[in-house]
Amino acid sequence: MTIALIADVGGTNVRFALVGADGVPRDPCNLRNDDYPGLGEAAEDYLARLGPGERPTVGALAIASPITGDRITMTNRAWSFSVSALRRRLGLARLEVVNDFTAIALGVPRLAAGDLVQVGGGGPAPETPVAVIGPGTGLGVSGLVPLRGRWMALATEGGHVTMAAFDEREAAILARLRRRMDHVSAERVVSGMGLTNLYAALAEIEGRDAEPLEPEDVTGRAAAGACPLCTEAVETFCAMLGTVAGNLALTLGARGGVYIAGGILPRLGDAFLRSGFRRRFESKGRMSPYVAAIPTWLVQAEVPAFLGLAALLEDEEPGIALERT
Repeated sequence: MTIALIADVGGTNVRFALVGADGVPRDPCNLRNDDYPGLGEAAEDYLARLGPGERPTVGALAIASPITGDRITMTNRAWSFSVSALRRRLGLARLEVVNDFTAIALGVPRLAAGDLVQVGGGGPAPETPVAVIGPGTGLGVSGLVPLRGRWMALATEGGHVTMAAFDEREAAILARLRRRMDHVSAERVVSGMGLTNLYAALAEIEGRDAEPLEPEDVTGRAAAGACPLCTEAVETFCAMLGTVAGNLALTLGARGGVYIAGGILPRLGDAFLRSGFRRRFESKGRMSPYVAAIPTWLVQAEVPAFLGLAALLEDEEPGIALERT
């Protein structure tokens, strides 16, 4: 039986697992990127932790980075590597590398009902595109397009689109951020760094000194009701995610639904469900009835990219496409 090494490589953590013929990930392990000089060292450490036994002969990686050739340079982590060199280093006969949200998109058809919480909208329209988006260290974007009996997954960098303001308050926030960076993308406000950017911009607007908070500090203080600026930062974060997700739904014609993944939203819990996300998602003027019918789902599977990587290795045709069932 072929054993595969799979990994979801984010800007903060890398999650490894093995997968066999049954397609079920096993022996998962979460490692902090700060503990390793590169991905090769992290992968070797994971394999060493497994001890003696059958070793993986193939592999698939989901990387938070554009995939444009053999050399991969991560966007939010100072890691760079050659795919072919890493394959040889790990002793693998085959190594597939895809964008992390492309992998999540490939895993969408394998999500169980218990992995999802619907946040508004109706039912999915059959034979229509699906959108995938999610904030973590960065902001990932992908989608699935039905094509001749298969799902074709999109490899995009949609998290870096220019962020637009919905109202005057958001315009003031973005104006402050433009003073500090040359391009205020969606990722600059809808991500881990986005939470701290929003908090700092709001503090500046209110004439207050911003504390050096981490993203978890912002969400923690907001949850405890201990800081009005943190509370507004989290609410603005959710609303801006609604703006970007609604834009994505319109761009792809994603009447099959929008799946929201990433590591931040599960930590917000019911605060996300109560937020202005869905109201903003539907605030599209003349197109509001169109997007109001589109369902949005919060993905609660622990590592949805693992499902997509397993599916990628099982598929007989190369590339980022899967048979539709």
